[in-house]
Amino acid sequence: MGNQIEGRYEPGQKIVVIEDLVSTGKSSLQAVDALEGAGLEIVGMVSIFTYDFSIAREAFEKRNIKYHPLTSYPVLLELAQEKGMIQAEQATQLLSWREDPANWTGV
Repeated sequence: MGNQIEGRYEPGQKIVVIEDLVSTGKSSLQAVDALEGAGLEIVGMVSIFTYDFSIAREAFEKRNIKYHPLTSYPVLLELAQEKGMIQAEQATQLLSWREDPANWTGV
């Protein structure tokens, strides 16, 4: 319907933001801004998955947003190693992608 916030709420209510995926945290913080603008109090944020980029962690810390992902890219790579789907060298290489994904060459 074009609304940033859907559903019934009252200003002053405490809420938890639930995200499916957090990468840089930019869209998550835009949601927080909209919710705070409507008078809601953010008590924390949960995501199903995160790439665990430092830029997101730093942004949430700067805004004093308590953030708890259910799982992350490093955990995914660790599990893939345990299951024999990738080798340690491959996990290290894939993990390096997080340092600079825009310029990562995979080599």
